[in-house]
Amino acid sequence: QVQLVESGGGSVQAGGSLRLSCAASRRTFNSKALGWFRTAPGKEREFLAAISSSVSSDDPSTFVAAPVKGRFTIAKDNAKATVYLQLSRLKPGGSDVYYCAARNGSRWGGLYEYWGQGTKDTVSA
Repeated sequence: QVQLVESGGGSVQAGGSLRLSCAASRRTFNSKALGWFRTAPGKEREFLAAISSSVSSDDPSTFVAAPVKGRFTIAKDNAKATVYLQLSRLKPGGSDVYYCAARNGSRWGGLYEYWGQGTKDTVSA
């Protein structure tokens, strides 16, 4: 069973920062690529960033989507089996829900099959 637990959402002013966390089991963390997605009201789900698992030979092992590159960063803590999404210079726009996801494969490219419950952030002007 794949469990992903997100945390770190909240309210922040435009231009501010948040760090989202996604805790996974050790087995999931070691074997599956993990990614972050965002859903904004009235918009389709957006793929933001991803990171390959430690057993992957991917080079590069991380991906950040062009619309958020330079503002969002993905990283992981192997000791904590946790992946982080650092959000900076946030833009105002209501409430978005960020989801952590995992896929059956060590590389970040491909379909994501497992999803966390989501964590919401609200960016005010």
